[in-house]
Amino acid sequence: VQLQASGGGLVQAGDSLRLSCAASGLTFRSATVGWFRQSPGKEREFVAAIFRGGQSLIYTDSVKGRFAISRDAAKNTVNLQMDSLRPEDTAVYYCAAGQRLILSSVRNNQAYSYWGQGTQVTVSS
Repeated sequence: VQLQASGGGLVQAGDSLRLSCAASGLTFRSATVGWFRQSPGKEREFVAAIFRGGQSLIYTDSVKGRFAISRDAAKNTVNLQMDSLRPEDTAVYYCAAGQRLILSSVRNNQAYSYWGQGTQVTVSS
């Protein structure tokens, strides 16, 4: 299984970006997919997840109302639409997937089996 994250870049505060996570060897429909981010000197933190089946979308409080996670079944991708970006959103963003997560574990990075390589998001003030 390989995950490929893309879509990062350098933007100004208030702008938008759309990250995409593509998979090979795994159908996202049968997996829980999460986005995490990590800034220099900080631990990797949970951002958002779409639970397998797609009925449950989970967000960390700081991105609620600004970020939206979605799945494109035809393309086998999971996207993270990020609006109203803030300088504190600056980080390397990683997508991750797992097939045996329970709903209560989606915020735990150790629950995921597969990880993408990360894409840099930089938001200037």
